[in-house]
Amino acid sequence: MDAMNDPWSLLSEAGKVINPQLLPYAAGLLLAWPVVTISLRFQRLRQMHKKYDYPTRESMAKMTDDDAFNIQKAIAQLEFPFMFIKSLQFALFRTYGIPSISTLLTKTSQFSNPETSLKRYADTVALVQEMVGNDPTSQRAYLGLARTRYLHSGYRDSGKILDDDMLYTLALFALQPIRFIDRFEWRSLSDMERCAIGTFWKSVGDALDITYEKLPSGKAGFVDGIQWLEEIDAWSEEYEEKFMVPHQKNRETADQTTAVLLYMLPKALHPVGLQFVSYMMDPRLRKSMYYEPPSALSSALFSALLTARRLAIRYLSLPRPYSQRYVSFTEKPDKDGRFFFTQWDAAPYYVKATFWNRYGPTAWLTWALGRPVPGDEGDKYYPNGYVIPNLGPKSFEGKGGKQLDETLEELKGYRTGKCPFH
Repeated sequence: MDAMNDPWSLLSEAGKVINPQLLPYAAGLLLAWPVVTISLRFQRLRQMHKKYDYPTRESMAKMTDDDAFNIQKAIAQLEFPFMFIKSLQFALFRTYGIPSISTLLTKTSQFSNPETSLKRYADTVALVQEMVGNDPTSQRAYLGLARTRYLHSGYRDSGKILDDDMLYTLALFALQPIRFIDRFEWRSLSDMERCAIGTFWKSVGDALDITYEKLPSGKAGFVDGIQWLEEIDAWSEEYEEKFMVPHQKNRETADQTTAVLLYMLPKALHPVGLQFVSYMMDPRLRKSMYYEPPSALSSALFSALLTARRLAIRYLSLPRPYSQRYVSFTEKPDKDGRFFFTQWDAAPYYVKATFWNRYGPTAWLTWALGRPVPGDEGDKYYPNGYVIPNLGPKSFEGKGGKQLDETLEELKGYRTGKCPFH
């Protein structure tokens, strides 16, 4: 047999090339790598605890909104970017299990109509990232909060959006990241990180004029972000037990949102994607939307993949450097004062039609799926970016300027980056 085609000969030749004296060092490196990796992965958490110095519940009661924002920013952009983003997507998705919410959305057609659901999703993402991704006292955060208040104001004044639905939605944006990270990520959150999330979203609720009267400490006041989280968690659980019930409108809204979530999957893989969406639901939510549970095989496969991901990140992957932090929007405006998404996971709304965005790897994948790339179809996908005061349904563009100015002045008066509990 030709030596070049004999596998045993090839192994013998490879053994001559590899110096046997190096094998112990190679083995040592393989054994040491997980130890080094896990030490480096926890270094950022140790540094955060040292920097912000909230070692006890008593000290956490004084946590400022600015500190809470920066701690959450590290969670979202450096520590757990994938699960943080997915958790916010599923937080929005979960609200559609409440008939009063899904019925309103189907009446407005914004999330139940495929012609508007993709833009409505992009606008929601933009508003949330303006609130979450910018300093609490920045003009961008103020504008994001003020615009969100305006878009909800007419529906709230008419009673079409209930105070309880606003509180429930806020609860999910605070709670889902914690649940997803604790369940799927390479480590759980520390008390300080949980307190930061509670502190930040309590402040957001204040800015959105959401009442906490239904919570036990709503009138007397909360001690810290952890207490706020615990009370809103218990309240939202009771709220779901009473109001998350099966309804056809839930299913209609969920189907359109699922289409958004599966937008970048080939159609042949949509059944797998639907199984994964169902896997991420709990029985109560699944029942309310008339979704079938995933098959036993799918559940086992998804569980194994998520477990493998968690272990690989914890023991084999180096931590994400700050230069590679996850930021999905431009941090500075262009010369016209407009902002852009830097990537897209659905229709390419607000993505600049640069050469890279039109002809790079993601664009080729999008094109192969038969989807539009940035700059296609003229101005349909707003390739010139967005200005925050115009975000929302097309019928709201150019409206609400007076209320926006009034809300901005109000926010600047009390949302000063200090502790929202004292």
